[in-house]
Amino acid sequence: MTYAYLFKYIIIGDTGVGKSCLLLQFTDKRFQPVHDLTIGVEFGARMVNIDGKQIKLQIWDTAGQESFRSITRSYYRGAAGALLVYDITRRETFNHLTSWLEDARQHSSSNMVIMLIGNKSDLESRRDVKREEGEAFAREHGLIFMETSAKTACNVEEAFINTAKEIYRKIQQGLFDVHNEVRKHGETGS
Repeated sequence: MTYAYLFKYIIIGDTGVGKSCLLLQFTDKRFQPVHDLTIGVEFGARMVNIDGKQIKLQIWDTAGQESFRSITRSYYRGAAGALLVYDITRRETFNHLTSWLEDARQHSSSNMVIMLIGNKSDLESRRDVKREEGEAFAREHGLIFMETSAKTACNVEEAFINTAKEIYRKIQQGLFDVHNEVRKHGETGS
């Protein structure tokens, strides 16, 4: 299938926050409760329609462990979007967001769209991070914010699509260099 643009996404955050489950829910519409630890980087892709244009999302799911951090950094290159994920039931994953965000900003384009995701919203009874805290962090750092559940699929589609819409909006405004961060169909890139 042909597409107008190719957007590269990277999914980042601590280990065990549900990065691989979010990817699987978005690409395959399924939830895998027991998931092997991501070693290095995994990959998924899906076509979406934004403003009547077919856009291919190329999604890189990264390992959250500190030992893989240097590998993860190399995948920021050329990324138009990032999903920065924490687990609403684990306060420490929220506390580590600043470190992940610094990494993302240091190793990527300044125009990269970052969506902050509080995952596991289906576990409300075990919530350790208030929704308002996520909203405040996003506001303070200029991020988009959503809470999702990879298990129930709540807001998963919207998280990926809304990020693509924001990237597309930046292209329309001329903020993205389509030759570096976003590829138009038919271009090989560098």
